[in-house]
Amino acid sequence: MSTAIASADRTAEPQNRSPLRDWLAVISVMMGIFSIVTTEILPIGLLTSIGSDFTISDGMAGLVMTMPGLLAAVSAPLVTVATARCERRLMLCAFMLVLALANFLAAVAPAYWLMLVSRVMVGVTIGGFWSIGAGLAGRLVPPASVGRATSVIFAAVPLGSVLGVPVGTYIGDIAGWRTACAVMGVLTVGVLVAMMLVLPPLPVTQATRLDGLRTMTRNVNTRYALLATFLIVMAHFGAYTYVTPFLEQVTQVSPGLITVFLLTYGAAGIVGNFAGGSAVTRHPRATFGITAAMISSATLLLPVLGRWDIGAVTLLMVWGAAYGAVPVCTQTWFAKAAPHLPEAASVLFTASFQLTLSLGALAGGVIVDHTSPATVMTLGGATAALVVLTVSVHRAKRLTWTEGA
Repeated sequence: MSTAIASADRTAEPQNRSPLRDWLAVISVMMGIFSIVTTEILPIGLLTSIGSDFTISDGMAGLVMTMPGLLAAVSAPLVTVATARCERRLMLCAFMLVLALANFLAAVAPAYWLMLVSRVMVGVTIGGFWSIGAGLAGRLVPPASVGRATSVIFAAVPLGSVLGVPVGTYIGDIAGWRTACAVMGVLTVGVLVAMMLVLPPLPVTQATRLDGLRTMTRNVNTRYALLATFLIVMAHFGAYTYVTPFLEQVTQVSPGLITVFLLTYGAAGIVGNFAGGSAVTRHPRATFGITAAMISSATLLLPVLGRWDIGAVTLLMVWGAAYGAVPVCTQTWFAKAAPHLPEAASVLFTASFQLTLSLGALAGGVIVDHTSPATVMTLGGATAALVVLTVSVHRAKRLTWTEGA
């Protein structure tokens, strides 16, 4: 993410805090987002087990991916505006508590509708926590360290894939998916305690208002950001939500090997996150375009080369490295479009990202129920290719980041 968000006001924070405590605060926010990301995408590795337990199809089980995103898209602006004058540290801790309760509810849910209720709670947490936490780096560390701190915070996204999902899938394989949810609940409680201990007071410095969000949507660069985010997230989650059924049915690998494949995907995502975070501040359009081209190529080739183990794991590595840079690229575009409204930029980023995540998972579920996982991959690749076109048009029009503000 660019240092545009770094301009958030630090005047309300004490200036004599130690560097160690600053970075512990950054890590606590990162762990909060890690808990959220892992909880949100954990069902990807457990989708078949969840469907079997509740006697529903893979497409219907995909609703556990759809619900959080839809609620996050709604709660991001509503919760952020409603709590605009509430101390931010208090709100972050409150959202962590809701997330812990959601995980514990999922672990004991006797019926599928209660499972969906837990996912609604996850959605509210995503919308509120992401909108506040995504732009916090500038308030936690000195200006010179903001870029690095932002990369650390956003590293939570690929870490959720490289650690959270594979480990959760492994726990689900040996002890059941409910145990995996319970373990996530315990982890979230631990993160809550850590945040209470190391986060500094975060009084409101600039209240987010609905009129500020409306102003952003009139910005031509924000509109391009919305379009690019819609396409890339639709492409990714429409396909990746159903990567487990693909590996089972097309590549025909064992559950244990699926865990290894997802682990490899996540490891590549960590590399992509830091590489993308470094490149996007200097070359935002090119970085975004290359990222989209890599996702498009990987998903289009999976139905062809993914029939063999080596082909599937290689393409998953390319896909993981590319997607690792996506959150940083999209957040950066929003930040550059509204450098003086950092929290509003985070709200719009969160709402658009999560809404499209849900739509992608929902569309993928409909397609996979009526066709096959291979078709989902092909359509995802075609959608990602449109992002390259969008970035190229934005560049061809020679738009500056402040034009249309």
